[in-house]
Parts: sequence; C-alpha cells; structure tokens
Amino acid sequence: MAEETEKDNTWVIVGVSIAAIVLLVVMLKKDETKHLESGAVAALQTETFSKIEKRHTSNNSTASQISGK
Repeated sequence: MAEETEKDNTWVIVGVSIAAIVLLVVMLKKDETKHLESGAVAALQTETFSKIEKRHTSNNSTASQISGK
C-alpha cells in the first residue's frame, strides 16, 4: 500500500508572513511621511524662525541705548 505523505506548509507560511510584514512596513512608512507633503511643516518652521529672529532683534540694545543717550 502507498502511504500518504503530509504536505509541509512551513515555507509557505513563512513566505506569506514575510510578505505581509514588508507590506505593512511600506504602508506605515508612507502614512508616516504624508504630513511632509502638505507644506505645513515648512510654514511652521518659517513662522517659528521669524518669531525667534524678532525676539533676538528686540532684545539687542544699540550702543546709544546702552550709553543712555
């Protein structure tokens, strides 16, 4: 009599798992960088740096102000 052998699906399961993980990482990475495309970050940086520069220029005293003239 011929014996029936069981089919080993281990490598199929490993391959599908790896493909699913790679797909998930790619999808999450795409979603993570979505906010960079809107330009909101650049606008926020421009506003922040202009406020910092304004603060630095308003805190600096001129030589005539220091001498009291």
